[in-house]
Amino acid sequence: MPRPILATIHTDSLIHNLGVARRAAPESRVWAVVKANAYGHGIERVFEGLRGADGFALLDLSEAQRVRDLGWRGPVLLLEGVFEPRDLELCSRLDLWHTVHCDAQIDMLAAHKTHAPHRVFLKMNSGMNRLGFAPDEYRSAWTRLNALPQVDEISLMTHFSDADGAKGIAQQMATFHAVTSDLPGERTLSNSAATLRHLDAVQASDWVRAGIALYGSAPDFPEHSIAQWGLQPTMTLAAKIIATQAVSTGASVGYSSSFVAERPMRIGVVACGYADGYPRICPTGTPVLVDGVRCQTVGRVSMDMLAVDLEPVPQAGFGSVVTLWGRAANGAVLPIDEVAIQAKTVGYELMCALAARVPVEVSL
Repeated sequence: MPRPILATIHTDSLIHNLGVARRAAPESRVWAVVKANAYGHGIERVFEGLRGADGFALLDLSEAQRVRDLGWRGPVLLLEGVFEPRDLELCSRLDLWHTVHCDAQIDMLAAHKTHAPHRVFLKMNSGMNRLGFAPDEYRSAWTRLNALPQVDEISLMTHFSDADGAKGIAQQMATFHAVTSDLPGERTLSNSAATLRHLDAVQASDWVRAGIALYGSAPDFPEHSIAQWGLQPTMTLAAKIIATQAVSTGASVGYSSSFVAERPMRIGVVACGYADGYPRICPTGTPVLVDGVRCQTVGRVSMDMLAVDLEPVPQAGFGSVVTLWGRAANGAVLPIDEVAIQAKTVGYELMCALAARVPVEVSL
C-alpha cells in the first residue's frame, strides 16, 4: 500500500472563505489570488472552489494559461506584469490584464504591436518599497501610459506593507490618495489583511485581492485566529501512526537526543517528516491532532517521520490518523497558523512547501 500520508484540499472551505471576503467587501469585486500554484494547493484543485470570484490574480504566464485552459473567460491579472517584450504577445492572445510597475514595462508596451489595446494596472510604491513607481513619479508614468495607443484602461494599484499590524495603513492610504485623487480608473488597494481589518481601504477598493484568507490562514495571526475571522482550513495534511514506542524516564527520542523523557511515555511514530514539507524546525510541543484529539510532538522532526506524545489518547496506536494541520474526521480543527508560529514562520510558507511526494486529493 502507499505510504500513509495525504493532503486534502477542501472545496467547501474555499467557497466559504471566498464568501467571507465578499461579505467584508460587499461593494468591491474580488480577485482570487492563485499565485504560487494557488499557495501550494494547486490551481486545478482550487478552481471549482474559487470560480465564484470576479477574477484570478497570479504571477506568471504559465499560471495564466492554466486558468484559461480550465475554461475561465473572466479577468486574469498578472500581479508583477510582464518580464520581457514577447510576454505582451501572450497577454494579447490570452486577454490578460497586467501590472505596470516600472519604466521598462512602459517601454515594452510602447514598442508592442497589437490590434487590441491592453488593460493595465499602474502600481504605486506607497511605502512597501518593493514594486511600483514612487509617488512623485506616478503621475508622469500615468501620463506616458495614457498617451499610448497600446493601452486601453488604466487602473490604479498599491500594496500595503503593514495592513496586518499595529502600524496600519493610514500613511500609505494618504500617500496614494494625495497622488491619485483626480485620476480616473478603478482602484485595487486591499490585500487579505486590509480587506478584513481596514474598512477605509475596502471602501476605496473597486477590487480587493483576496489571497491568504481564501486558504484558511489568518493574515494577522496571532492577533486574530481563523475562527475569529470566520475562516475555514482549505488544506489538511494528515498521516498515520506507523509504530509506537514505550519510553522510560530519562530515555531520549529522536536525533541528537534533544528530547529526554521526564516520565514514562508512550509515543507514536508518524509517517510525516521534513521531506513532506513539515518544518524540521518545529520544536517539541508543536500541536497535532491524534484521532481528532490535541496532542504534541516530541523530539526532532526527521526526514520521513516525527514523534507525538500519545498520553491524551491512550487508545491510539498503529494506523491512528494524525492531523498535522487542517481538520480531523471528528471536526476538530488545527489551524495551519498554530504550526507555522512554532516554526517561526507563517502559514503561507507551510502551504507552499508541501512536497511533491505527498499525494493530494480534492474533497467536495
